[in-house]
Amino acid sequence: MERKVMSLGKSSLVISLPHDWMQINDLKKGDSVSFIIQGDRSLVVYPSSQKKAESREITLNIGEDEEEILINQKILGSFLNGYTGIRLISEKIFNIPQAKAIRNMAGRLFMRVMESDSKRVYMQSLTDESQASLEQAIQRMHLISRSMCEGAVSAIKRRDTALAKSVYSLDDDVDHFAFFILRILRNAAQNPMLASELHIEPLDCMDYQILVYRMEHAADYAAIIARNVIMIEGNKQKIPDDLSDLIVATAIETIDLYVKAVTAFFSRDVLFAVEIMKSQQRMEKLYIEIASKTFTIEQKSPELVCAICTLRDNIRRIAHCALSIAEVAVNRAFKMKPQEAPEESDLQ
Repeated sequence: MERKVMSLGKSSLVISLPHDWMQINDLKKGDSVSFIIQGDRSLVVYPSSQKKAESREITLNIGEDEEEILINQKILGSFLNGYTGIRLISEKIFNIPQAKAIRNMAGRLFMRVMESDSKRVYMQSLTDESQASLEQAIQRMHLISRSMCEGAVSAIKRRDTALAKSVYSLDDDVDHFAFFILRILRNAAQNPMLASELHIEPLDCMDYQILVYRMEHAADYAAIIARNVIMIEGNKQKIPDDLSDLIVATAIETIDLYVKAVTAFFSRDVLFAVEIMKSQQRMEKLYIEIASKTFTIEQKSPELVCAICTLRDNIRRIAHCALSIAEVAVNRAFKMKPQEAPEESDLQ
């Protein structure tokens, strides 16, 4: 679809808006539209932010014997794709596990159940994404993820099951932030108006999405480490002191790389990010050393060996998260900068 640039008066140039587009957006003569100048010099036109966005709703049909995991994924997928209202309808009635799964998922996504009976549930998101601070939400998520990683290491060092349980309990908080942030990013990637209000570009959405996933994964790995500390202590097992010291020292260095990688992501510091990448080879030697010492333990039990291997593998996975974030930090540093927007007077 093309439009010719026409002259209006002595200095103004105008183009007409397609009639179909005007109808779709319920616009009429005298209404305002907004625009964004993209990095590639293209112009995105959209209805003025003063027009209230319509709520999007979806109806999910739930089978009589449908498993809770599938119900959870249906709700989560709908939430992440920007639906503000989710209606679930059962073929007959919701069984107890199904009803519990729906309620739990609503709580995890901070959605409010507005209507509910034996075969229908309607839940609604009351969050206004345009008022959210994306970077602030990510930083808060990182603080929890980081505290989980550091707490898990302290639990290994001190053989502290109470601390390990506390770390494990924080995993849901990280998930809450992840779901909320991913919803914002997916909406912003499709909605230029929201992206403009959040001061991000579509390419930023991809980078932030990778960051959020890696932070969520790091928290998951810390939770697994904490769970294994609880299991080791519950079975009255003990990691030998020299091996425990090596695991703790390696974990501390790994978490330091993870924290530095997130810092490099926001600062777009290429040299900082490359140093993180270069450290991976040295870290691999430490992971191999842990494995070697594990299989030389005298009077080792299979349960203890498996638990130590799980600790090592999940510490290593946190390092892989750091590497992935560092790579994105480098890519962000070389992202093409948007063309400087002209002054309004230049557009007259």
